[in-house]
Amino acid sequence: MIVHYSNYHHAAFGNLTNQLTGKVNTQYSRVDNYFHLKRTNDSLVKANEALYNKLKIDFELPDTTSKSVIDTIRIDSLLQYRKYTYRYARVVSNSIAAQNNFIVLSGGKKQLLREGMGIVDINNAVVGIITEVTNDYAVVMSLLHKDSKLSGKLFKGGETGTVNWDGKEPNILTLSNIPKSAKVAKGDTIITSGFSTAFPKGMMIGTVTAVYAETSTSNFRIKFRTSANFYNLQYVYAIDNAEQEPINKILDKIKQQH
Repeated sequence: MIVHYSNYHHAAFGNLTNQLTGKVNTQYSRVDNYFHLKRTNDSLVKANEALYNKLKIDFELPDTTSKSVIDTIRIDSLLQYRKYTYRYARVVSNSIAAQNNFIVLSGGKKQLLREGMGIVDINNAVVGIITEVTNDYAVVMSLLHKDSKLSGKLFKGGETGTVNWDGKEPNILTLSNIPKSAKVAKGDTIITSGFSTAFPKGMMIGTVTAVYAETSTSNFRIKFRTSANFYNLQYVYAIDNAEQEPINKILDKIKQQH
């Protein structure tokens, strides 16, 4: 009755109830957002896949320098064709503490994944290469694997070397075979060289943390931190190179001849 007939008490009581309901609604909103977070992440990953597949680097112009002996050209010389296609996958298993680390992805042959595909994280940073595929899963040899060898180069100078891991500290790799004539310093960027069918040229591998001059050779030994965070891989993208299989067939043929 006091609240009903007294304007002061009515206003005070209304303010108190509004505060209580506001706090309850805020907590409810947080819980509701939490349960919708996974669905939101899935949508973002799919959206990124579509955006990656529109990048200029994924397309190439056909080579028209060769002579054609027919009187019509089937493909316009200005028509672009797709070279790289990104296919997203979810990480279901990831190791970083062993000497030879692997990542397992959901979706194998059913999701058009195959051996030799390069794997990058959601920020387009290099993660590894697929080595085994089943109908439902794909196994990736992580950069944090002692047998992993990847061609990388210095972004500034363009010198090319070999990326490998010494098995000691996760997220810290080595770029070797870089001549001492190269100008390299802490903070410089290391990217893919484009000499592999697994990755396009110019994808981020890492950032230089230290440079050592080898005493027994004329090369530098460069330590760098990976751009990909191997401690927190949830979604990745497999890069489908349309030219990968034809190139591999040629290489296999040459190896059999020798």
